[in-house]
Amino acid sequence: MKLGLDNISTLLAGLRDPQRKYLKVQVAGTNGKGSVCALLDSICREAGISVGLYTSPHLVSITERIRIDGVDIAEDEFAMFATIVRETAERLLNEGSLRYRPTYFEHVTAMALLAFADAGVGLAILETGLGGRLDATTAANAEIAAITNIDLDHQEYLGDTIEQIAAEKAAIIQERTKAVVIGRQRPAALDAIWQRLRELSFRPSRVRECAVVFDESALGNPIRKLPAETGLLGMHQYENAEVAILLAEALRRHFAITDDEIRVGLRNARHPGRLEYIGNFLLDGAHNPAGAKALRQYLDLNEGRPITLAFGASNDKDVVGMAEELFPVADNIIFVHSFGPRALGPAELARACPRHLWNRKLTTFANPSDLLATIRGLVAADGIALVAGSLYLVGEVRRMLKDQKAHVYLQ
Repeated sequence: MKLGLDNISTLLAGLRDPQRKYLKVQVAGTNGKGSVCALLDSICREAGISVGLYTSPHLVSITERIRIDGVDIAEDEFAMFATIVRETAERLLNEGSLRYRPTYFEHVTAMALLAFADAGVGLAILETGLGGRLDATTAANAEIAAITNIDLDHQEYLGDTIEQIAAEKAAIIQERTKAVVIGRQRPAALDAIWQRLRELSFRPSRVRECAVVFDESALGNPIRKLPAETGLLGMHQYENAEVAILLAEALRRHFAITDDEIRVGLRNARHPGRLEYIGNFLLDGAHNPAGAKALRQYLDLNEGRPITLAFGASNDKDVVGMAEELFPVADNIIFVHSFGPRALGPAELARACPRHLWNRKLTTFANPSDLLATIRGLVAADGIALVAGSLYLVGEVRRMLKDQKAHVYLQ
């Protein structure tokens, strides 16, 4: 990982700046940014807008990261754009223009921006990868910015406090930004965002599109809200829907988007791996304490069935914070290697979680190859299997379930 904008900006210039050929929305935040992107993408497609969606990480296939008009990019097209970007990077390296070979994320970001231009989209929705100030997506210079809920995560890169993390994410607001939507925030995060706006002399009184969901009076007139019935489960999705609605309203300066199209788009939105049921499996990334808290709230309100929890996490995550939310509701807990590059092993997870959090539940360990069989062996007849703590784990289980379902159909 190499954070910074110089290299990606040089690479995009070598590709003739494809990001200048369409309008862009960039979404940053700790939790909810992927859901906001999914909701806004659904709204825009309902309105007949040709839209490109760039998200990360992927769950099963890397082609999921680049979607055009609701469809993952085809593998042959992915390969074509990968080749174009690689050859351009090699030329720029030989010329001495690039300081280093583009990183994985820079390479895929450039591919997405190039694919969107090639497809002739009118709008690109870009999910920020990490932070904001130095993230490759910020080099696209999006005209519209949104910041979802900010919490502690990735402290080793973004800082140890909410203020530091919020400042990194607020840096997606730039001189060229025309509209900003800010989701509900705790006061410390809000202060950091307002500081960024002040640095740019960006005032709500000057730019009316700057929609502050948590403080409507700051705009001088109320923000009209639509009922937010969404296809995404969980009470926290109402806050994400607020941000998506306000983004859609900001986009009305560029596209025709009706209230009905917003409503239908929200209702039809899907976001795989986030509170997603597949049979009696419930999949949710919930890879930090705030995500685990939202999952716990959903379980408390909607699930009365016995829960077997398959839990995995990376070594840079607050394992105890997640465990404090999720372990008390589980009848069985399975510590699992989460398949990611920084994954903690089952024994490491057990050591990281205080024994009292296990709440005398049956605790076992699963080898990846035996994971589904282990889970199914512990799930009660009337229970559910909850897979959480890591999007890598969710993606792998989702792939296993889909492959197994396809195999059953083939039989």
